Amino acid sequence: MTAQTVSPIDDQPEELGWVGHLGAAAIDLLIGGRELYSVFVRTLYYTARGRREKGAVVAQMYEIGNKSLFFLSITMGFIGMILAYQAGLQAKRVVPDFTMLGATYLELLVRDLAASLGALMLATRVGAGIAAEIGSMVVTEQIDALRMCAADPIDFLIKPRFIASIVMTIVLIVWSGAVAFVSGAITAYLAFDVPLQTFFNASLVDVGDMSVGVAKCFAYGAAIPVVSGYCGLSTFGGSEGVGWATTRAVVNTSLAIIILNFFISGAGFLIFPG
Repeated sequence: MTAQTVSPIDDQPEELGWVGHLGAAAIDLLIGGRELYSVFVRTLYYTARGRREKGAVVAQMYEIGNKSLFFLSITMGFIGMILAYQAGLQAKRVVPDFTMLGATYLELLVRDLAASLGALMLATRVGAGIAAEIGSMVVTEQIDALRMCAADPIDFLIKPRFIASIVMTIVLIVWSGAVAFVSGAITAYLAFDVPLQTFFNASLVDVGDMSVGVAKCFAYGAAIPVVSGYCGLSTFGGSEGVGWATTRAVVNTSLAIIILNFFISGAGFLIFPG
């Protein structure tokens, strides 16, 4: 009787097939989105009204900013060389005039490329580190110990990283954008004989470009610790779960950066059409 009673229920997901799996995935996505939104709202709340632990934000600024400086500088330097070289090749095929190469390149860097590419690089290092650290605390029951001591993990762990990430993301992207522009200028000089005085041209950069670029820096800096912290807090299953949480943090943070890029760029073109 027990086997006959249970078997129809157990076989029900098999009968649903791909429709059932699709529905289950949609439900999981909605639940995850709701929990992520809850983490974001609580982070904002504790940022405004949470406790102030001396040195916590400064320590995270060092971890996020100083330890990412060399990695981001090298990466954006090579990316700047590649972009300037490819842009010069395309310009040479159409109009062999490199007068506006630097101005166009700088506008693209300020408006989109520096923020988006730099944030994707930060997601691989900072996001993975946050998820691994918090995930390890979850599987070793340190998060449960925090809750037993009446300390909210959002306030204790995510909020300092949230504040530090916003500040240091803006600083790092400004620095890495400058590195990419200088490396692009050197590449254009060596490959296409473009004078440095000609390449260093900011005539096309306006207030709209700078506003969109700063908005992206701010949004990306807020998204990286929130998404990665959520992935870390939702860890389960021991050390294997920490590995999955790290992978999820990198993937989800990168996806969040791409989605934010789409919406901020669209709003920027509507507000600053020129």
